[in-house]
Amino acid sequence: MKKVFRIFLGIGIIVLFVGTFAFLYLNSRPKVKEYETLEPSRRDIIRSTVVTGKIEPRDEVAVKPQISGIVAELFKEAGQHVEAGEVIARVKVIPDMQQLSSAESRVRLATINVRQTTKDHERQKTLFDKGLISANEYEKARQAYDQAREELAAAQDNLEVVRDGASRSNASASNTLVRSTISGIILDIPVKVGNSVILSNTFNEGTTIATVADMGNLIFRGNIDETEVGRLRPGMNMKITIGAMQDVSFDAALEYISPKATEQGGANQFEIKAAVNIPAATDTSDGAGIPMIRSGYSANAQIVLEEVHDVLTIPEAAVHFEGDSTFVYLLHEDSNGKQYVPANIVTGLSDGINIEIKSGIEPTARLRGNEVIATTE
Repeated sequence: MKKVFRIFLGIGIIVLFVGTFAFLYLNSRPKVKEYETLEPSRRDIIRSTVVTGKIEPRDEVAVKPQISGIVAELFKEAGQHVEAGEVIARVKVIPDMQQLSSAESRVRLATINVRQTTKDHERQKTLFDKGLISANEYEKARQAYDQAREELAAAQDNLEVVRDGASRSNASASNTLVRSTISGIILDIPVKVGNSVILSNTFNEGTTIATVADMGNLIFRGNIDETEVGRLRPGMNMKITIGAMQDVSFDAALEYISPKATEQGGANQFEIKAAVNIPAATDTSDGAGIPMIRSGYSANAQIVLEEVHDVLTIPEAAVHFEGDSTFVYLLHEDSNGKQYVPANIVTGLSDGINIEIKSGIEPTARLRGNEVIATTE
């Protein structure tokens, strides 16, 4: 038994020795590096940036009442289209007691004046018919009578306006009717029937009855970093994509670049605006056409900063930079095998993946790429 154990132990020692020797030998052998082989190609290089922002109507108007009071009726809802001058709501006036008292007093005085001038006019007419007074005296009495009647009508109109917000003589142009000032879509009606509203004045901006906007005239508003704003010019084309609308994009034209930066998250940002070209949009209720664009949609704008077409390019990973030198390794094969020779190049525009080659290599050249798994000789 001990003899067998010694035999196995000896075999184990021999195997361990041979294995260790083989491992050290294999690791001591020089490794041969292998690289990918790359070839130049002709393509378009486009350098672009993406700006985040949102879609807004160019003109958004807050419709406010011309008088203070209580909302008596609402004739429209958010989402409906209105024309300029179309009635959105009616306001019931809550009269100021001092103004009401003054208007009532004016009516009473005008009524007294009319009664007196009526008697004078009738008396002067009787005397004129009998030839006892001149025509001039009669005309003066008639003029006073007409003026008194006109003053009474004006006082009654004023009383109706103070009390009801409108008079019978101007009911069609009543201040109690809140009308849209532009044609467009009602974005919001923040009041309800029964809410108190006030008119706009020097000390108060007034109560907004409705917000109306022309949704056919939209803009993209976003912010771009200061490192890229210098490459922007008004009129540059943009491609707008909206997150809420799958597989739909719109063309836009840059029209405004803010001259002043705002600090956001520790970085200087410049506001930009672009006019969005919106095709005829329809609601999705029938499942057809382009979905309706809604105010406030989040959107991304892709802006092409620079571009070149049909130029010689190589993967940027194959380019080496040392100081002021830019070079690649060209592959040469001869009887001695493969060799990689450095060659200086002049580069152009890069999109982060491919880079333009202006000079230094031929279209048929073969280049050294990334290193692959090394093999031993």
